[in-house]
Amino acid sequence: MSALPTLSFPFLALSVACFRASSTFCPESKLARAVIAVLFHAGASLAGGRPLGDLFGLKNFGVNLTTLHPGGESALLHRHSKQDEFIYILQGNPTLVTDQGEVTLAPGICAGFPAQGLAHQLVNRTSSVVTYLEIGDRTPGDEGSYPADDIKAMLGPDGKWQFTHKDGSKY
Repeated sequence: MSALPTLSFPFLALSVACFRASSTFCPESKLARAVIAVLFHAGASLAGGRPLGDLFGLKNFGVNLTTLHPGGESALLHRHSKQDEFIYILQGNPTLVTDQGEVTLAPGICAGFPAQGLAHQLVNRTSSVVTYLEIGDRTPGDEGSYPADDIKAMLGPDGKWQFTHKDGSKY
């Protein structure tokens, strides 16, 4: 496989590799749905997806096919303590929001978010559907932090996310 060209966005401290896909799909994140549902976030009904990795019994990482409808958000602005995340845009032009800035993405662009890196989320500010693949590992003991919201997520021993206020008190 040949090396992929890289675009750098200095204000994001993020490298984005660009390449083209020949397929079109529709995606979404379990964590995003759970967090949004817990907070009754308005964007919850505007995002949906399928856990593709689970269909094949994958245990070490997840692959989600995600759809963001106009006005939808992938999740609250967040970062993981132990898990890495990767996205690949298949259709549409979502805005990647980080704690250092924003950039509009396009089909064929991918981005990676190392554990303890930039807080991030995708927002669909267009009138068209956005679809993307989301891939993340399932490292035990992971925690999600949300710099703009009073929420903390912890991955339980059963593999399910548990949500509390930042101070640890229950909702």
